[in-house]
Amino acid sequence: MTLDGEFHSCEEVLLWVQSRIERAHVKVTPILLSEMKNWHLNRDIGKICHSTGKFFSIEGIEIVSSAGEVRKWRQPIINQPEIGYLGCLVKEFNGILYFLIQAKIEPGNINQVQLSPTLQATRSNYTQQHKGKVPTYLEYFNERESHNVLLDQLQSEQGARFLNKRNRNIIIEINDEIELHEDFIWLTLGQIKRLASVDNLINMDLRTVISGISYESIENGSVTEFCSMFPVSSFGVDMLLSGTNSNFALFSLEEIISWFTELKAKNDLDISKISLLEMSDWNVTEEGIFHRQQLYFDVIWTSVEIWNREVASWSQPLIHPRQEGLIAFIIKKIDGVFHFLVQAKIECGNFDIFEFAPTVQCLTGSYKNSLDSLPYLKYVLGARSDQVRYSTLQSEEGGRFYHEQNRNLIIEADNYFPLESPANYKWMTLSQLFTFIKFNNYLNIQARSLIAGIRFE
Repeated sequence: MTLDGEFHSCEEVLLWVQSRIERAHVKVTPILLSEMKNWHLNRDIGKICHSTGKFFSIEGIEIVSSAGEVRKWRQPIINQPEIGYLGCLVKEFNGILYFLIQAKIEPGNINQVQLSPTLQATRSNYTQQHKGKVPTYLEYFNERESHNVLLDQLQSEQGARFLNKRNRNIIIEINDEIELHEDFIWLTLGQIKRLASVDNLINMDLRTVISGISYESIENGSVTEFCSMFPVSSFGVDMLLSGTNSNFALFSLEEIISWFTELKAKNDLDISKISLLEMSDWNVTEEGIFHRQQLYFDVIWTSVEIWNREVASWSQPLIHPRQEGLIAFIIKKIDGVFHFLVQAKIECGNFDIFEFAPTVQCLTGSYKNSLDSLPYLKYVLGARSDQVRYSTLQSEEGGRFYHEQNRNLIIEADNYFPLESPANYKWMTLSQLFTFIKFNNYLNIQARSLIAGIRFE
């Protein structure tokens, strides 16, 4: 809840980030496939891979699904089987927990510099496959047994772009006095959540880590008493109640699990690896990989120079979107408690067919064709300003995606909004969503991104 940190105000943080942007040296240049250092197209197996066999590859897949508007298609996808670290160090100062946050440059970042976890590294990076420096503060995550681990989860990445990708989301509390390296800063959780309302400032990896933080269950009267100590709006009180009390949920956890299990049991998702050269709707060229109707996304080849990274220059593929995306939760008070309308969504890279997703999750380019066919899209786009409880542009992960951003929305439904919903939707309290976040492969990255932005002020 603390917004005036012991070290910096939110306004000072914005100025600090701006100073990093002004001194940043970032150069991302499109190049030809043949010009990429250590990357090549292996025509025998039909994939783009690194000469070490590490990091990631761009591969072709064929998808056959029993659900969704399109039941069969082919596409390129990122295959990165390694499990990386997305980790925050936290430490108490005068009774308040602070997060050690990094101002990090990624090649695909909008604004170049975004606030990220203490450690954000793939296994290839932290084992120094790139022959570069060891990531700062890695030793605390390798020797975590000597510290207090507050959160340790495997969470999925974008199911439409990564094949079965997961990262280890971890928060470690330390008591040591540690050196504060350049480009690192101590922030409270309240400050991080406040800064999440600024476009493209809190990166995807920090959002997914803080989304996993759940709150102790407390009674209604205690929520009101607690909030009286802070300048909390009535909406903040209501949202905190939804996040800390599961006694007034429309559906029990057992009912939700049964509903979700039934969907997975009735549906199939078959993924077959194919050569990139066999994707009938895509062209693989020296300039990149492009959909023949110029839809969805491109894969581009780039040369990257960044001054303060473990390695100063390298080549890599990046995913470049054709449109911005839209992700939105519709929320509604049911029996006095806010519920979220959650979608069970199939994506080709999911581990287990479905994951919980926001009410609406789509590309802006599909608006024209989907207004009537995509549930709730028309309602979200037509929401009045007084219904919009959260609205910001948030970036996808800049290490793999070039200037990709989504409009993040939380829309409060009016009194006439129906409780009845399609078979793959369910109403859940925020407390129930926090419960499911504790386990692998339930909430997708888009849902977690929205939950990370929820404030209680």
